[in-house]
Amino acid sequence: MIYAKETTCLFTGHRTLPEEPEERAWLEKELTASIKNAYEEGYRTFFSGGAMGFDLLAALTVLNLKSSGLSDIRLILALPCYNHHKSWAKEDQRLLATILERADETVYTSLSEYLPGCMHKRNRFMADRSSLCIAYCIKQTGGSAYTVNYAQKHGVRTKWLLPI
Repeated sequence: MIYAKETTCLFTGHRTLPEEPEERAWLEKELTASIKNAYEEGYRTFFSGGAMGFDLLAALTVLNLKSSGLSDIRLILALPCYNHHKSWAKEDQRLLATILERADETVYTSLSEYLPGCMHKRNRFMADRSSLCIAYCIKQTGGSAYTVNYAQKHGVRTKWLLPI
C-alpha cells in the first residue's frame, strides 16, 4: 500500500505504562487529544507497531475514535514479524488479536521469525512513511528513543507526551 506521508502519523512509546490511575488517565487523555489534533490537521493514517504498552493503547484509541465518529481515520499495524507476540501473556495476545481484527491493514516488515534488528526495521518503516510522530518516551535509551531520534533526523515532527 502507498501511504501519503503528509497525512500519516506513527506512534512510539514504552511497553510499560503508568500504573498510578491519575498518571494513566493523564496519558490516555493526552493521547486522545493528540490524535484528535492530528486529525484536525489532516492526518488520517496512523501507524502502530503492535508492541505491548503504548503501541496497543494508541491503536485502541484510534479504533475507539473511529467508532465514535471519525470514520475516515485508518489504523495500520506495522508488525516486526509474524510471531513477535508469542511470549506475551494470554490477555495481551487476546488484545492484539482484537486490534488485528479491527485494523484497516496489517503490514509485516519481516516475514521470518523474530530476528535481531527486526524491531528497528519496523520502526524505520513507520518513520519513513510518516510526517508526525506521537511519542510517549520518557527515557533516552531503548527502542522508543531510537525511533524518535531516527524520525527527527528524517524530518518527522514529534508531539511529545511527557508526564507533568
